[in-house]
Amino acid sequence: MKLFLTSFLILSNLFAHELSKSDQAEFVDGSFLDFIYLGAKHMVTGYDHILFLVGVIFFLTKLPDIIKFVTAFTIGHSITLIFATFYKITANYYLIDAVIAFSVIYKGFENLDGFKKVFFRNAPNLILMVFLFGLIHGFGLSTRLQQLHLNEDSLLLSILSFNLGVEFGQIAALLIAYPIILILRGDSFKRLSTLINWGLIVCGMFLLAYQLNGYFSDINHEEDHSFQVEVHEHNTEVHSHEDSESHSHDGENTHQH
Repeated sequence: MKLFLTSFLILSNLFAHELSKSDQAEFVDGSFLDFIYLGAKHMVTGYDHILFLVGVIFFLTKLPDIIKFVTAFTIGHSITLIFATFYKITANYYLIDAVIAFSVIYKGFENLDGFKKVFFRNAPNLILMVFLFGLIHGFGLSTRLQQLHLNEDSLLLSILSFNLGVEFGQIAALLIAYPIILILRGDSFKRLSTLINWGLIVCGMFLLAYQLNGYFSDINHEEDHSFQVEVHEHNTEVHSHEDSESHSHDGENTHQH
């Protein structure tokens, strides 16, 4: 049990790629290059995004196919990143990241031919699903970017710069991941592919558990805070009432005297 909890905490820290307080302070008035750097950094350290991309390209061998799938993902996440940030559309980032975690589980399950083995049917359209999950990934990136106090005068430029940085980070991640996948291809690739895609599912489940735990912890914290505020207000009202009664009695006693 202790080993499980330790592993969970380690993986949680790895997968928690929130914008740090220093990033939030540093990029209030960030330049074009600053936001490109921040986008690239966030993508490279965004293990959930990278895991999903690894799942997407895992069995692809032809460059046109890789370009087609990565483009679908890029268009998807660019749409929600740009528009959600510009129009300040947001949601609880723990829930969004939980869906992103599910996308990692989904891709591993699909790569293992789970739809045929479990549901006795073909998987949904691959390009469409990559695009749809791209929309969710972009929304997750947007919730992070909206943690910054973006300058309204240069809002669109900041968003586009961040998105450009995300694309650079994505390319860098693919340039590292794909050669490794090519190296693994060989006589034992089938066994390795099963192991790696089960690894995607397990990592996705850890990440999903982490995000849901964060969401429910937030809810409990808000409820505790609301309860403390209510108690404080109630005590203040009681003390005010007691003070007013005390002053009233003192006034009566003085008048009688």
